[in-house]
Amino acid sequence: MLKITVEERAWPLSRPFTISRGTRNVARTVIVSLTDAEGRKGIGEAVPYPRYGETVEETVAELERAAPTLARGITHDDIPRILAGKAARNALDCALWHLEAARSGRPVWKLAGLPRPGPLVTAYTIGLGSPEDMADQARQNAGRPLLKLKLGSDAAGDIMRLRAVRLAAPAARLIVDANEGWRPDDLPALLAVCVDCGVELVEQPLPADADEALARIIRPVPVCADESAHGIEDLPALRSRYDAINIKLDKTGGLTGAIRLAAAARDQGFEIMVGCMLASSLAMAPAFLVAQLARWTDLDGPMLLAEDFDPPMRHENSIIQPPEPALWG
Repeated sequence: MLKITVEERAWPLSRPFTISRGTRNVARTVIVSLTDAEGRKGIGEAVPYPRYGETVEETVAELERAAPTLARGITHDDIPRILAGKAARNALDCALWHLEAARSGRPVWKLAGLPRPGPLVTAYTIGLGSPEDMADQARQNAGRPLLKLKLGSDAAGDIMRLRAVRLAAPAARLIVDANEGWRPDDLPALLAVCVDCGVELVEQPLPADADEALARIIRPVPVCADESAHGIEDLPALRSRYDAINIKLDKTGGLTGAIRLAAAARDQGFEIMVGCMLASSLAMAPAFLVAQLARWTDLDGPMLLAEDFDPPMRHENSIIQPPEPALWG
C-alpha cells in the first residue's frame, strides 16, 4: 500500500512577472508525495495552468479523490486512466519515478534510459514591459548567455522592445516568446526584425487555434510550438507550421509522456525545446533529464522565485547543474 499526500504551495516571485496574458506575483503549485510500506518516498511538483483549463483547487481535489485507488499501487501507464488533469498526472508520474529510484537504488535517468545528466545553459526570461524596462532588465542580465523575451503586445511596441533589448545585451543569444499574442498580418515585419536582432527562435507567435497562417509564410527564424503542442497526437498537424516544439511536463502529463514526445518529435524532424511553468526546483529536476535531449533549455522558473525548494538546483550565470539526489531523482 502507498500513502499519498497532496499539498498546495505558493511560491512568491522575486518581482512581478508579466506575459501577454497578464501579471503574476506568486507561483501556485501542487506537490504529491508517495510513501511505501518500507518508508521509501517519492515526490513530484506540478503547475495547474488556467490557459489549459486547470486550477490548483481542481487538481488537488482530483488527486485526493483518486487516493484510495492509487494507494493500492500504480504503474506509469495506469496514471492517464485514473487522472484526467495533466498537472495531476505530472505530479503523480514524477513522484512515482522518484519512488522507483528509491526502491531500486538507481537514478531515474538510468531507469528511464536517458543520458547521464550534465550541466545545461538555460534561458533567462525577461518579462513583458515597456521597452525601457525590458532593456533595463536585459542590461542587468547581459552577462547571461541566453535571454528569453516575453513579447506579444502591439507589433510596433514589440519591435521597439526587441531592438532595445538587443542594444542593452549585445552579446546574449535571444529567444522570443509571444505567448499567442501576435497577428498573422504582422508576422513578416516582426520576423524580419527578429532576423536583424539575431533572434534564434520564436515561440508560439499566433493563437493555438489560429496558427494555420504559419504554414503559408516563409519562416526566416525557426518557430516553436508551445500552446499548440501537448502530445504525440499533435505532431502531424504541426509539421507544416513549426520547426520546433516546446516540451513541458505539465502539458505531457509527466516525465513518461515527455520522454515519449521527445522521441517522436525527433523522429518527425522537429527541434526540441524543454520549458517550464513558474515552479520550484522540484519541478525542474525531472524536466532537466529530458532537456539533455533538447537544443534549447528554458528551466529558469526557480530563478524567478523569491524562495525555492530545499535543496534547490544549483545554477550560476544560467548554467544549471544536475539535481542532487536529496532533491529528486
